[in-house]
Amino acid sequence: MTILENHSLLNYNTFGIDVSAKYFATIDSVENLTTLLNNTTYKTENKLILGGGSNVLFTKNQNALVLLNQLKGIKVESEDVDNWIVSAGGGENWHSFVLHCIKNNYAGIENMSLIPGSVGASPIQNIGAYGTEVKDVFEWLDAYHIPTGETHRFSNSDCKFGYRESVFKNKLKGEYFILKVAYRLAKKPDLNTSYGAINKALEEMKITKPTLKNISDAVISIRESKLPDPKKIGNSGSFFKNPIIDNTTLNQVKENYPELTTYPVNKTHSKVAAGWLIDQAGWKGKTINNYGVHKNQALVLVNYGGATGKEIYDLSSNIIQSVKEKYGIELEREVNVL
Repeated sequence: MTILENHSLLNYNTFGIDVSAKYFATIDSVENLTTLLNNTTYKTENKLILGGGSNVLFTKNQNALVLLNQLKGIKVESEDVDNWIVSAGGGENWHSFVLHCIKNNYAGIENMSLIPGSVGASPIQNIGAYGTEVKDVFEWLDAYHIPTGETHRFSNSDCKFGYRESVFKNKLKGEYFILKVAYRLAKKPDLNTSYGAINKALEEMKITKPTLKNISDAVISIRESKLPDPKKIGNSGSFFKNPIIDNTTLNQVKENYPELTTYPVNKTHSKVAAGWLIDQAGWKGKTINNYGVHKNQALVLVNYGGATGKEIYDLSSNIIQSVKEKYGIELEREVNVL
C-alpha cells in the first residue's frame, strides 16, 4: 500500500476543486485499513474518508490522512420467500450496483439510478430520488470504528435515518469507515411510478407495462436532461436540501406565493421545492466568472473550471440569504463542506 504526501484531490471530487491532502491512501482491503490505522506515523492524524467525492465541497487543503474507499464485491447474503439480502463493498460505484441489481431482478433501488457516489456513502446521506430512499431498503452495514479498530454492525434503526441524514452525518461523523452495506431487495417488484416525471418518460418511451430496467431508463433519461455530467462540468448534484416547514408557515408563504411547489410530509409539515425557491429568486442560470447556478436545474451549483471551493461556498451563502429574505425560508446545504 502506497501512502502519498501532499497529494492533489482534484480527481477525487466531482466539483473539480484542486486542493491537496497531507497524506492519501487507497483502501482496497480491511487488512490494509487496519495496518495503516495502527501505524504510529498516522495514528494521530485527522482522518477523512472519501468515496465517490460526489457530495463534498473542498474549501481548503486537507490537513489529514485521506482514505479513499475502494472496497469491492457484491454478494447475496441470504434470501427468503419475498426478498434477497444483497451486500456490496463500500467502495462499489452506486449506479453500477443499481444496474447489477436490475440485471439480476433485485427490486427496490431502480428509482435511484444514476445517483453519483459510492455504496458506502448511500446510508450516510440516506440518498433518495423519485419517491424512494435508502432507508426503505436498508438492512444493515458493517463499519470499522477508527478510534478502537473494532468492526460494528448497524441495523436500520441504529442509523437514525432522516431526510438526507443519518447518525454518520451527526453524532458519529468521521468515526466509521463503512466496509459493506446490505439491502433488502424484493423478488416481486412493487414499481414506484408515482412521480409524474417518471410516468411522462414512460409514456414517451411507449411503455405500458414497465420493468425494473424501464423504470431505471426513465430515471436516467430524466436526470440526464436536468443535471450536468460531472465529468464535463464540475458539480455535486443537488447542493441544497428541500426544506421541510410547518404548515402554518407554509400557508403564510402561500398567501403571497400561491404557486409555490410543495409536497406533504405528514399532517403538520410539508416539503418545499428548493429549486423553485432558488429559480424564483433569480439565481437559475446565473454565472459568475467561471462558476454559477446550472441553467437547467437551480439546485445545482457548477464549476466551469478553475473555481475555488470558497467561491462556490460564498455563492451558496448568497443564495441562502436571498431566499430567506424573499420567502422567510432558510435553505440548508446538502453537501459536506470541508
